Amino acid sequence: MSQTLLDRLRPAPDSMIACTLRRGRPLWTQLIPLGWSVWAFIVPFFEGAGYTLRWFLLTLVSFPLFLALFVAVLRAPAAHVQRWGVAMCALGIALLPWYLAGVTYFMFGCVYISWGTSAPGRARTVALVLLKLVAANAVLLAVGMWAGRPWQAFAWLPPTALVTCLLVQMQRMAEQRDEALLLSQEEVRRLAAMAERERIGRDLHDLLGHTLSLVALKADLAGKLVQRDQDAARAQIAELGQVAREALAQVRRAVTGIRATGLAGELAAARVLLESGGVALEGELEPATLPPEQETALALCLREAATNVQRHARARRVQVRFARAGHAWRLEVEDDGRGGQVQPGNGLRGMRERLEAVGGRLHVGPAGSGRGLRLVAEVPLHHPALL
Repeated sequence: MSQTLLDRLRPAPDSMIACTLRRGRPLWTQLIPLGWSVWAFIVPFFEGAGYTLRWFLLTLVSFPLFLALFVAVLRAPAAHVQRWGVAMCALGIALLPWYLAGVTYFMFGCVYISWGTSAPGRARTVALVLLKLVAANAVLLAVGMWAGRPWQAFAWLPPTALVTCLLVQMQRMAEQRDEALLLSQEEVRRLAAMAERERIGRDLHDLLGHTLSLVALKADLAGKLVQRDQDAARAQIAELGQVAREALAQVRRAVTGIRATGLAGELAAARVLLESGGVALEGELEPATLPPEQETALALCLREAATNVQRHARARRVQVRFARAGHAWRLEVEDDGRGGQVQPGNGLRGMRERLEAVGGRLHVGPAGSGRGLRLVAEVPLHHPALL
């Protein structure tokens, strides 16, 4: 029984609460619109009767009911939000003859009635929702005039409701675009990982398939010769050891290549990361053939620099340049952000240590334009440890 109750109270997978948590936002942000309900307590100030006992009793009854409907909206499936919006509108209209503050509940209801209009390619649904909004406002005006309230007190409601719904839907469409962008980025990463696994599988099969077959053949041959011709058996065992050592060296080279991170790939990832946050990236990469260790060190520096810009710089534009400079390859990352004094941390320390391991160096300072930061990472053309 208790488990069934918990299942009923659990938010739907596509509810506003679930979407907020999925986007990594704090749950209290969904309560911000509730601040507009303060109008239920302000409206009597503009009425002639003011704060009467009837207003107090109706507020005591209706406001908790409104809060229950608001919570139902937050945890309901997306397809059911309009139903709770209609219930809010009905609450406001039913109270109107005795409780003018009920127009607050009505405005909330109009917003949630329009909740299903932002999906693309659903013109019929949009028209139906607009028809519901017009009908709800017409009923409100009719009930208000029947109750003897002046029509001037309600003339502002239909345009206000439509404009408010339009603004809410524009915000919702922007959130849906951001969510679709994140999903597409995750799909790209998933496909890239799948392609990389397939490549690794092919490389290992091509690399070890013939070698292991040769190892098995020589082991069988040595086993047959060990009784008849020990010298020949020893020769086969020696060749077997040589083949195994060559296979081990090939595997090590392959693993080094697999672990290597390419500059071009990191530049593409940095562009996706920064442009999703409204930062333009301009990149120039001169074609170069670097040892995997050096390219990985530079690529990881680019990744760390892009992450720092996205988190801290408040920049609008980032320039990335990679070219030969004398006897070194130089990577420059420059932004037009807020700049300031650079505080050494784990990120900068890690970059510097990776570069020093391959004979390189790191410099971080003010950008040439006088605004923002400029990161310069260099690796030598020839480093003895990599030869």
